[in-house]
Amino acid sequence: MERVVEILKEILEVPSPTGYTKEVLEHIRKLLAENGIESHYTNKGALIAGNHPEPELVIAAHVDTLGAMVKGILPNGHLSFTRIGGLLLPAFEGEYCTIITRSGKRYRGTLLLKNPSVHVNKDAAKKERTEENMYIRLDAEVEKKEDTEKLGIRPGDFIAFDAKFEYVNGFVKAHFLDDKASVAVLIDLMLELGAETLEKLPVAFFFSPYEEVGHGGSAGYPKSTKELLVVDMGVVGEGTAGKETAVSIAAKDSSGPYDYEMTTKLIELAEKREIPHTVDVFPYYGSDGSAALRAGWDFKVALIGQGVHASHGMERTHVKGMLATKDLIKAYIEEKFGV
Repeated sequence: MERVVEILKEILEVPSPTGYTKEVLEHIRKLLAENGIESHYTNKGALIAGNHPEPELVIAAHVDTLGAMVKGILPNGHLSFTRIGGLLLPAFEGEYCTIITRSGKRYRGTLLLKNPSVHVNKDAAKKERTEENMYIRLDAEVEKKEDTEKLGIRPGDFIAFDAKFEYVNGFVKAHFLDDKASVAVLIDLMLELGAETLEKLPVAFFFSPYEEVGHGGSAGYPKSTKELLVVDMGVVGEGTAGKETAVSIAAKDSSGPYDYEMTTKLIELAEKREIPHTVDVFPYYGSDGSAALRAGWDFKVALIGQGVHASHGMERTHVKGMLATKDLIKAYIEEKFGV
């Protein structure tokens, strides 16, 4: 297994639905510290890593994932929920999850259709999968609301779904490759560059905790930042050119075009160095770069990322796409700073 895939497997095992990212960020901080790479938290909770005091280029990926939150306790003791981010409910039906209480207790559960047994519900297959028609079956002996309350479960507790990682023939299959595949790429690149090189490079790495709800990249960048390179998933699907084995370079998404000079340079570097790539337009997509631009930051923004199939469902990418993404970032750094 490539190191980047090993890193990905590790961070996928740490739950991080938007709003509950402290565990995965601390995991990353400790890993980097063990390798001499400094990092610090912003007031909002993002992690900025790098050893240069005045970074001009910031490279960003988001650690938060889709998830859910306990909305209420049903009369039978099981749980109603509200989605966090664009969770595709049909793709998560039947998935196991962990309920994380505010006191730190953890319970297991499963996302199911209400009255799911076909032996008593002849319309089970036809029912629309919505928050109102589904619930979390709690793995605890509960029969009424009060039983669940005694466990310490309350509305507002986070629900983290299992990632279901599998690595086969170079493909990585899992929930939440958006965007933990990119996080793994950035960590792998930092480890490859090493602490001493990062002291000389005016580059920082920004790990965002709120991208899936739209405001992760809106704040917290170093004042010296001149360019933001966002590394998020590249869309693979009908109407796009993306490939799981390549890096996607986004010319435009729903927030508008990305910076012309940065995007052109990325395309030229990919062509020059024969890095597998596609150039694409994503119609239903926004990034931390979109949030930064809307917030009024005065820097250039570009967006790239390994191709990911079946986004917001059971996602899949390929190690070739992850390495192509790393190679393009490294090429951009080398071209810009002469290393």
